[in-house]
Amino acid sequence: MSGLLLAIDIGNTESVLGLFRGRELLRHWRISTDVRRTPDELAHLLGQLVAREGVDVPIRGVIGSVVPAVEPIVTRAFRRAFGREPRLIANPARLVEDGGPLPIRLDVEEPSSVGADRMLNTLAAAQLYGVDMIAVDLGTATTFDCITGNGVFVGGVIAPGPRAGVEGLAHRASRLPYIDLGPPDIVIGRRTDSCLRSGCFYSIVDAIDGMVRRIKAEWNRPEALVVATGGLAALIAPHCQTVDLVEPYLTLYGLEIADRLLADR
Repeated sequence: MSGLLLAIDIGNTESVLGLFRGRELLRHWRISTDVRRTPDELAHLLGQLVAREGVDVPIRGVIGSVVPAVEPIVTRAFRRAFGREPRLIANPARLVEDGGPLPIRLDVEEPSSVGADRMLNTLAAAQLYGVDMIAVDLGTATTFDCITGNGVFVGGVIAPGPRAGVEGLAHRASRLPYIDLGPPDIVIGRRTDSCLRSGCFYSIVDAIDGMVRRIKAEWNRPEALVVATGGLAALIAPHCQTVDLVEPYLTLYGLEIADRLLADR
């Protein structure tokens, strides 16, 4: 396939964009997911981002989405910016059921309820690593996906995202300040803001470690590779004892792989 591929992962809070040449991720960006943005505005933004790279070749597009209301906006924006129709991956169950084109399987009670992001993480995990894995995706929600080495998604856990507790606490406790999420210098704070910083950050870290240990015990996969991904992975995962690897763009790689496999059909 000629040209470059722009992969767009539409998330609830942010959308992640990745520019690929073949299987190589050249550049990546994060933009807000906003249903109020018009296709013209978004088309201009997409064009500007790609133009900064000095790209003068055809651009193909592939879109993964968990926000149905934004899908038509992004699709029209891509068409206006680059003059061609992007591939949309929004219903993963149809692509994997009954011998579908993607070589993974959703072994859960309601396959149609599995989000595109979790399906794409499963595809990337199987194709890039090929071992039993727990993918910890740190975004608006924190998801823990149990993926076998041969590409079977067997379920997982969905928990509130890292920022949910911080924002909820600031909203409900008027005397407590809002703090930026980040590793504290000390655990035992001596000021309100340092107490909050420590409590919010390490409660997230320890919750991830605790959940991974529970999953490994119940799944009976003590050696499962734990890969952290998502927008907050690089900030939080290095402080977790159970995380083996940080790959913030696992979903983008899943989009590139899906686009390549679907193009071959």
